[in-house]
Amino acid sequence: MLDRAKILRLFEALNEELEKQGEIGEICLCGGAVMCLVFDARESTKDVDAIFRPTKKIREASAKVARELGVPEDWLNDAAKGFFMSEPSKVPVLDLSHLRVTAPSADYMLAMKCISARFDTSDADDVRFLIKHLKLEASTEVFHIVEKYYPRQQIPPKTQFLVEELLQNSGDR
Repeated sequence: MLDRAKILRLFEALNEELEKQGEIGEICLCGGAVMCLVFDARESTKDVDAIFRPTKKIREASAKVARELGVPEDWLNDAAKGFFMSEPSKVPVLDLSHLRVTAPSADYMLAMKCISARFDTSDADDVRFLIKHLKLEASTEVFHIVEKYYPRQQIPPKTQFLVEELLQNSGDR
């Protein structure tokens, strides 16, 4: 598991590696890393999901950092890039000499977490936290945010069930 301190150390090492290569990298986090670094909503995450560029250079540099620091080579991965439907509004997380790290706004994170809504992960806890953070009280408010970023037909039924259960609201949206 990667906690806040370990993630920040990995980013510092990645910055150093990019500096050696003369590259400037940009990373936009999503998932558990955002919940750890931005919202302090959980202590750790198993990996760092993100979109990044230049993709090939960051992938190579992060693999080298992984070997040097003894973490899995896929500690930084872009497997969640399919959940980015539009360019999110971003908040700065880290600004180093050769690496800029940002994260989506809270409402965009809520939408992404609702769409992924995996029951065997921390998604439900993350959705619960973000609903509270955004001071939402009804499922209609949550779905108004989700539909800002995702077409209604792409919202899976499991998302509606999860949101209604979390809000203890069985009404239609």
